[in-house]
Amino acid sequence: MKTLLRKTAIAAMFAALPLAQASAEEVLIGLITKTNTNPFFVKMKEGAEAKASDLGAKVSSFAGRFDGDTDSQVQAIENLVAAGAKGILITPSDPQALAPVVKRARDAGVLVIALDTPFSPASVADATFATDNFKAGEMIGQWAKAKLGDNAKDARIALLDLSTANITVDVARNQGFLTGFGIDTKNPDINRDEDDSRIVGNDVTQGSEEGGRRAMENLLQKDPSVNLVYTINEPAAAGAYEALKAVGREDDVIIVSVDGGCPGVDNVEAGVIGATSMQFPLKMASLGVEAVVEYAKSGVKPGATPGKSFFDTGVELITDEPVNGVSSSTSKEGKGKCWG
Repeated sequence: MKTLLRKTAIAAMFAALPLAQASAEEVLIGLITKTNTNPFFVKMKEGAEAKASDLGAKVSSFAGRFDGDTDSQVQAIENLVAAGAKGILITPSDPQALAPVVKRARDAGVLVIALDTPFSPASVADATFATDNFKAGEMIGQWAKAKLGDNAKDARIALLDLSTANITVDVARNQGFLTGFGIDTKNPDINRDEDDSRIVGNDVTQGSEEGGRRAMENLLQKDPSVNLVYTINEPAAAGAYEALKAVGREDDVIIVSVDGGCPGVDNVEAGVIGATSMQFPLKMASLGVEAVVEYAKSGVKPGATPGKSFFDTGVELITDEPVNGVSSSTSKEGKGKCWG
């Protein structure tokens, strides 16, 4: 971990590129993301390539055709192992289904680091560099509760998740939000088992703007009195806003989210999103590249943040409506740190 606290960047190249065998002195690093459309992953790609260039390494990048495309990620891992990659950085689409192919890669001597989304269990990979997604959700939950004040006890909450598959990042953000808001999550390892009467319901978005709009429409049909919306990410939040705007509710419903992309920070400034938890994908990818290069040189694998099972790359609340007891930065400040 001696080299793991240096300057940040981003990484990920989303169409499968032809793989050439790395030269004897060149470290080949694979980057595999969920898709090539989310700005979060685009920034990962830029950062990984920049850091690899600084260190004299080579990055070959791949992505799924859609969020949940496990087959493409399996093929990418197999291609990288065959090409002699020393390390693979991956945001797993299915943290459980990918476990067998990851084990084969590790058995072949490849260092595997999960970025953003932990495997299930996390020990499937050698290490995880990620946002504390539970904390990210908890922060927006605490903010929303304070923002509503006495009205929090009568909130009507719509939960716009990623999917129904209980993917680790999806569960952590959802359960963190509910915990921050003061709702008993029952089993914290799964979504949708809560029985708090303030929850109108859950719907899925696949992390897209269209998915967010459709999910919001569904939950508004179920209960038109929704006044607080949690979204898995900022594209879903933008879609939810459009659905609310279509029925004239955009000014009396609070939307909270997680990401920290520049479009999302712009939406905080515009009042579309009340608060968002900012992640740092540049740092995840940059540190991942550094870790693989160090492993190639010394055989030393990266460690975790003390007290956690992963290396925490940080999270920061962005809002223009600060509340007591929850530390935050403004959208203006956020624009100096955002991505996308």
